[in-house]
Amino acid sequence: MSMNEQMQQAEESILHTYNRFPVVFDHGDGCWLYDTEGKKYLDFAAGIAVNALGYHYPGYDEALKAQIDKLTHISNLYYNEPMSEAGQKLIKASGMSKAFFTNSGTEAIEGALKAARKYAYAKKGHEKYEIIAMNHSFHGRSMGALSVTGNAHYREPFEPLIGGVKFADFNDLDSVKAQITEKTCAILTEVVQGEGGIYPAEQNFLEGLREICTEKDILLIFDEIQCGMGRTGTYFAWQSYGVKPDIMTCAKALGSGVPVGAFVLGEKAAEASLAPGDHGTTYGGNPFVCAAVSKVFDIFEEDHILEHVKELAPYLEEKLDSLVDKYENVAARRGKGFMQGLVITGVPVGTVVSRALENGLLVISAGSDVLRLVPPLIITKEHIDLMTEILEKSLA
Repeated sequence: MSMNEQMQQAEESILHTYNRFPVVFDHGDGCWLYDTEGKKYLDFAAGIAVNALGYHYPGYDEALKAQIDKLTHISNLYYNEPMSEAGQKLIKASGMSKAFFTNSGTEAIEGALKAARKYAYAKKGHEKYEIIAMNHSFHGRSMGALSVTGNAHYREPFEPLIGGVKFADFNDLDSVKAQITEKTCAILTEVVQGEGGIYPAEQNFLEGLREICTEKDILLIFDEIQCGMGRTGTYFAWQSYGVKPDIMTCAKALGSGVPVGAFVLGEKAAEASLAPGDHGTTYGGNPFVCAAVSKVFDIFEEDHILEHVKELAPYLEEKLDSLVDKYENVAARRGKGFMQGLVITGVPVGTVVSRALENGLLVISAGSDVLRLVPPLIITKEHIDLMTEILEKSLA
């Protein structure tokens, strides 16, 4: 079957909620993907920041295959060893207290919102329930996650959503303060806005949020779904700011390819929020995905993945800055670590993404005008040089 025939078959059977690019991928190797006709692509999208270790990283596949031979699912009515190990490693890496494994980032957000509401309910009943989220944020597609996503385009077709949500401006502490009332139970923000255009938080913004939340007994929730798990050079982006949340969500690179997420609670939230019967999941924390999570943490430690990102990030930034200097239609670069964006002007960003694909490079967009680069964390200088060369060809 040709690639065009495969795409047509998918259109006949799969609900059209994605405008997919005209390529059918067959397999990957390291930082490369290959389509069904054998063409090779350098991957600087990583499955939307998921494949932190690229494809077939030594030891990763073997850990999953070994777990398949033992158990893949038993439900949360029983303990399983991979879940215990993965939970312990996640708590150690985050320095927080308790974790709950989910199937996705969206579900992690849902759990974080429930934990915040339950914490407030245990202390104030239904008097304290409002959540402040940020404009231009993105937290997922379920009804709860949509409710705190600061983009009307995503929300409007599905309203009314859950109530009690207010929006403030990212990196504008005064706008957050203006939304706080006696009813506020939580403040939610990405540490680096992803879909909104690759905007890192400012130091004084996060510090200000922490101070407000501590003073008023409001829970601070950080969404680390895209920017977490080493992408900015620390396990979680907030760690480079020294500002610790009460609740954190993560997913994407947590399992580096398998569908797994988590919300993680600090001691205060863990002790006084969700109790038995308050929350659950059939598949979350199953032995298969937790074996992946556990192995990912082992690889990060043994192969010094965080140190590699820190070492190479300045070189990536330097190369991207050279594109800003060279091309009039590249207005600016912003980002942190291996989560970078180029602001594209004068041509639709989708056109640049399509040209790059034709030239053998995978990149994606963010917002209306940002070219997003979220490569596997194992890229080398040679990969960065080749990416720059292909982008130059695509921008010319």
